[in-house]
Amino acid sequence: MTPFTLDKLTISLQPSLEKFESLLLQLINADCQNTKQPEPEDAQQTVVIQERRLHVGVHNGWCFLDKPQVVVLEPVASGVRGRTDSTSKKSMLVKDSSATSSRPQMLGLRSSLEIKMANNQALAIVFQLEYVFSAPIGRETMLSATSTSRAAFLQCLRWGIWCPFQEPAHWKGKEVQLVLQGGAKPNPLGVMVYSTEASVQTHSNAAVSASSTVQERSEAKDVIRFWLFSSLEKKPSSPRVSLRTKQEDVPRQKSSPSPSRKQITPTSPPESPRGPGLSLSQLAATSRYPTISHSSSALPWQQSFPSLLHPSPLASAHQLSHVACSAVSNITHLEMDLQREGDKMTSKDEEGDHLQELPFTPIHAPVISLGANVPSSCSVSSRSSLAHLFSAGFPEILDCSGQVAEVLDPTEPMPFDPQREEADLLQGNLLVFEFLAFTRIPGAGGESDWPRNIYVTFQFYRFPPVTSQQLKLLTSDKVRPKANEALPCVLATINKDGSVNTGSPGLQIQFRVDDDFLRPREKRWFLRHLALHTMHIDVWDSDSLLLIGSTAMELKYLLRQGKPAVQALHELEILTTDYVEEDTLLPDADQHLRSTSTAMTVYTIVRGRLHIRTGSIGCPADPSRKRAADGISSYSHIITPREVTTTFKGGSLSTRNILQLNARNTAREHRLDGEPVLLNRNGIRAQDITPEAQSLNSDSRRRKLDCMAAVHRLEAKENTTAADVTGLNPATQLIREHQPSDEYSKAEGIANMLSQAITTQHLLYASLGSAEYMEFVLKNPFNVPQTITIHIDDSELSVITDTEEWRYFKAITKTSTPLEENMFHVEEAAPGPRVYLRPKESVHIPLKYQSFLCNHTISVQGPSFLPTGKGSQMAKKTLSNIINAKIIKVTFRAEDCKPMAICQVNVEPTPHVVDQTFRLYHPELCFLKKAIRLPPWQGSTAEDPNSCSDISVHCSDPNIVCQTRMMVPGEPQDVYLKVPGSPSPHIKMFFVMVFTDKWKAAPSQIWQVYVHFLERVDVSCVTGQRTCQSLVLRGKQAVRKIKCFLSHPKEIEVDPAGVFVLPPAAVQELQLRVQPWQAGSRFLYVNAVDMDQKRLFAAWLLCLSVHHPVLSKAFEVSVPAGNGRGSSRKITYTNPYTSTRMFFLRSDHPDLLQFREDKFQIGGGESYTIGLRFAPSQSSGSAEILVYVNNSEEKTEETFCVKVNYS
Repeated sequence: MTPFTLDKLTISLQPSLEKFESLLLQLINADCQNTKQPEPEDAQQTVVIQERRLHVGVHNGWCFLDKPQVVVLEPVASGVRGRTDSTSKKSMLVKDSSATSSRPQMLGLRSSLEIKMANNQALAIVFQLEYVFSAPIGRETMLSATSTSRAAFLQCLRWGIWCPFQEPAHWKGKEVQLVLQGGAKPNPLGVMVYSTEASVQTHSNAAVSASSTVQERSEAKDVIRFWLFSSLEKKPSSPRVSLRTKQEDVPRQKSSPSPSRKQITPTSPPESPRGPGLSLSQLAATSRYPTISHSSSALPWQQSFPSLLHPSPLASAHQLSHVACSAVSNITHLEMDLQREGDKMTSKDEEGDHLQELPFTPIHAPVISLGANVPSSCSVSSRSSLAHLFSAGFPEILDCSGQVAEVLDPTEPMPFDPQREEADLLQGNLLVFEFLAFTRIPGAGGESDWPRNIYVTFQFYRFPPVTSQQLKLLTSDKVRPKANEALPCVLATINKDGSVNTGSPGLQIQFRVDDDFLRPREKRWFLRHLALHTMHIDVWDSDSLLLIGSTAMELKYLLRQGKPAVQALHELEILTTDYVEEDTLLPDADQHLRSTSTAMTVYTIVRGRLHIRTGSIGCPADPSRKRAADGISSYSHIITPREVTTTFKGGSLSTRNILQLNARNTAREHRLDGEPVLLNRNGIRAQDITPEAQSLNSDSRRRKLDCMAAVHRLEAKENTTAADVTGLNPATQLIREHQPSDEYSKAEGIANMLSQAITTQHLLYASLGSAEYMEFVLKNPFNVPQTITIHIDDSELSVITDTEEWRYFKAITKTSTPLEENMFHVEEAAPGPRVYLRPKESVHIPLKYQSFLCNHTISVQGPSFLPTGKGSQMAKKTLSNIINAKIIKVTFRAEDCKPMAICQVNVEPTPHVVDQTFRLYHPELCFLKKAIRLPPWQGSTAEDPNSCSDISVHCSDPNIVCQTRMMVPGEPQDVYLKVPGSPSPHIKMFFVMVFTDKWKAAPSQIWQVYVHFLERVDVSCVTGQRTCQSLVLRGKQAVRKIKCFLSHPKEIEVDPAGVFVLPPAAVQELQLRVQPWQAGSRFLYVNAVDMDQKRLFAAWLLCLSVHHPVLSKAFEVSVPAGNGRGSSRKITYTNPYTSTRMFFLRSDHPDLLQFREDKFQIGGGESYTIGLRFAPSQSSGSAEILVYVNNSEEKTEETFCVKVNYS
């Protein structure tokens, strides 16, 4: 395929562009006026031209080789022609001297367009001129829009075909002129083309020609003119085409003669990157309810997006949505850019040129992260529901003096004063989360009393994750709820034996945050976390272990602002997402377009409301702990080696004595520096340690050293092969190793003592993703200059060699030490950076520790059980996923490779904060590809306008691909994940760290992502008809009691439905009976639960492809609306068989239509009258109801469509 370039393209419409468009608008407006009732304001509501487009594609006689490109044309004067000048650095518009009128007389493309063709006579270039019209939305569209609302629709006006290779190429170096066609003629695009009566007469005898000369130049013909260049020809460069999204322009990339970019120079610069087929002007998909749910589609990457736009005046501009954008094409807008990149564009004829990536980001139907969209926490329950709720007798939240905590209103704004919080005398906080009740909201496919039992999972701040025990939903028989109101069900804990706890209702979980828990200077960050963050809560069905939904609760109502105690009542919506692909009816010839014309639609479903009461109780701080914390707060980032003030006092240099000496030196250093830190974390003051305790510590240390010596002896005993080589038995070898007079032992002991003397230890508290900065003071003790090489035995600790990065970390840590430019010499083959020191000179070596890896162990899915004797105010706290503890040595070696100083960094891990949790479901053993949309960074954008370009992401699992791309300012940005699959029902958990600063000092957000891998089962079925599918369940080592649970029990049935025994290594067949009522692609879930352990045993993901049934008859009925009375009708059905049959009646809208009898039996050839009862409606409108006549096997015999008009 050879690339060609279309340049200087213009289109002339007769008699002139102004008259042609004026006549066109007159005809369209007249047609619009004839199709609707006249209104007073119709005179001002006219159709206008919004955009002029040109489709250009290469056709081989059967189909297009590639999707036609779309460019936007602009009106230009007849004398103005696009032209490039090789001596100028910018493209310009040159006006011919013969031009006399400045009015736009033609349409022009002021940029070049690149197409690819082969030298074949069967290939042709197809042009299609298309206009985008903007029409007003009136009352006849049944949309509530203002008079300024408009909709866009498309219309093809002209088309043309040119075959450049059927005749000798006389077009080279000349202008090509082609007559455009119109009217009711067959065309390659298969669309209807506009034509006036004059145009039809004018073009009746016109023929398509491939010649480059003017074919009978006439003023009555519509002509397109252009120049065609091959990439093999040397041609002047033409203006580039820029890509613009719907809000901002992509920054122009200017080429530079840098040697590093020579290898990626394209053969022919892409003058016009290929577009997907449409521009973005006000054309979008239907907006959906904004989703903030954790859940995602099982097959998000298979979601197809429409590339064809069906003309409809109902697609208004206000329907743009970035949230549920599964049906929005990723469309670019081709515009003119009159700025050239250089004097001349060079080209290469060599093979192997790099492909130019199109500026289109992959579409994965992004999950929306929690930003400004937080579930509503305002109370929607009535006063009677609240009275019923608080009559259960929940325990009160009291302050330290026994008074009831002050009640805050979550609907009112919460002021936050950091100084007031820090100046509070009650420095300790007891934070209480009390789960009170759950309100059911019946949904499609679910039972009215679902769920019966629940449990919740969440993680608060950097405390370990919490999994609650089972909570029973209690309903009161005394209170009768109204038909349109659901009463909240009080929660009660369930014991391990299955009995309901008769104590106080609800579940209360407490967290104590005081100076003993917080690290130095952490309180300010904790208060900021409460003021700005939300806590993610997952609600599960404890019987089926299916996820009910998720919610998020604002934590700012835990701030006391100087009050003794506060409390707030939250009523949170439990949300989940459902992915549905609508089944569109396509002709047989267009079945291949199904993958591109249908799209996934994301629905947000409210599954219920969770009632939570939060409280914050102020507690007085312990004065001793406060003084200890104050002592630690003077911690510095400067590591200064201590001067050696003691000397060797003589004695044996045996291994045991050396270990004891090193232990005493370590203990002395800890007493001087590290003991206040360690003792404070244990709540002990240094002055409280008695001599007896010191003696116990010495004895304990001696016992540990004895154990270490025993380990050495055991290792020497196992090393028999080495002893045989030297000719010594193991006992003799052991004696020689531990003999004090041995020369090797003396050398080793002296080396250990010298190494210990020059070693400085530093205790470091680190968390996931956060960079810990420190500076080591390195001094040259010699009288000669030295070049020091820095060796680090762990890659997570590094030397900061970039001056800007060093300056940044000094600024955020407020370290006032000297900074030096170009301090380090770095070589590729060197073991580490090098620094030059003058005699007796001291320098500060900047070090940074940062870890992105952590433990990914998760608890088994299922509720927790409390030990016997525990109250309901407890919950299981699993171990937190934190980084590993380690000891890292930094050795500073002189030119003779001997160590000059050693810095030993002791890394103590601390938990990190989880800002949001995502749960994704995916088929097993295949990659998950998903996008998570980032929230707008309002704070950082206000300070630094370029901060959006510094967004980067890291994943805690190195086997997961996690990346983000720099976008145009103002456009949403997504984080793309590619997760390798695992067997079912494995759950993979990892963390995603989002950084908004250039040097990644600390993550702005940390996301916890759970991926549930399920066994995939594909089922193809028809609405209203039962389809059977078999599943295989295999036993394991032990006998299990298994029960299967379904996510949509009204649409799926399983056999066996109850509890069954699964022997070891046995195979159990499960029979699924699927009977859906909605067409399209959907995802349902089946869980097999171990009833004894309450653990998930197996899980399946049902991917349903549901099609519309074949309609037998169609009816239409009118039902009066607003009178509170329904309507009754009858339909006659005749048994087509000769024998007696039993038939069942089903409907896809049981709330709108009920049958007199759900089943009937009639003889062969007899007729039966089906009684229909339509429910009343309070509002006018229409609905289509399908009536299914099924046989005894639930196979559909007949399908009737009843259109009900409520008026």
